[in-house]
Amino acid sequence: MEHKRLGRTGLKVSRLCLGTMTFGNQCDETMSHAILDYALDAGISFIDTADIYPANGVPELVGETENIIGRWMKGRRKDVVLATKFWAPTGKNPWQGGASRRNILDSVDDSLRRLQTDYIDLYQVHFPDYETPIDETLGALDDLVRQGKILYAGCSNYPAWLLALTLGEASLSKTIRFDVVQPRYNLLFRQPERELLELCKFSDIGVIPYNPLAGGLLTGKHKRSGPEDGSRFTLQGGQGDRYLDRYWNDMMHDTVDALKPLAKQAGITLAHLAVGWVLANPAITSPIVGATKPSQLDDAINAVKNPLTD
Repeated sequence: MEHKRLGRTGLKVSRLCLGTMTFGNQCDETMSHAILDYALDAGISFIDTADIYPANGVPELVGETENIIGRWMKGRRKDVVLATKFWAPTGKNPWQGGASRRNILDSVDDSLRRLQTDYIDLYQVHFPDYETPIDETLGALDDLVRQGKILYAGCSNYPAWLLALTLGEASLSKTIRFDVVQPRYNLLFRQPERELLELCKFSDIGVIPYNPLAGGLLTGKHKRSGPEDGSRFTLQGGQGDRYLDRYWNDMMHDTVDALKPLAKQAGITLAHLAVGWVLANPAITSPIVGATKPSQLDDAINAVKNPLTD
């Protein structure tokens, strides 16, 4: 597996990052561990999760994905680069969510406990918090670096203007900055190309996009008449509706239909084409790929081994 430097940091990560939102929901612990084993054997040593996962709307399961990873990671901590996220409400109290100092300090300790580790390689704000001052968020993350609880900080779902604002604030306040951004990016959703990816190239920020397969639509397995059972489009807790809103329309299906002959002509699967297209962008560090069984990672692995050419 190839590796690439994570933004301007000295840390090198695998060209694929394993997404884990399926763990504890679509995948039980046994299957989740099998996917982790398969990924690591293939050289995918970069793992991304979040404190809210599996994000299926069941309060009792909040944090279960981190628990599953923590139990698997015993004896393997030095073999992986671990990323997690905070922001989503994880309790009934109003301060249990967002990017305030209070929530950051509470959330990191909870994640460390569930993951059974004493440090997190990459700690990311899951969504923008427009109510908390930027300097408060950066100051709290800076404290965590000094305490050795996290090594680097990043953000997810930030628009370009907000990321630029945080970079300026970090420079002025002399605190840690965001070295990584996690946007939604794929052949069907290219909005980050307008400003975000250019900002990341200019500022040397790592980019680890999620949804490179558009929730599975870019595998070509779904029919217009309706999604397959067990897919992300049928998830409970509002997740399925979110994916349907993002990708389930005639324009998206028309694009998939137009891409299928291109993949066939190249002698590769549509999923290989989709992940390979993301990897070919020089701004991209590592696309995040998920799975409900180990073999679903093969197309992405092949996309690294056999990159797209002109």
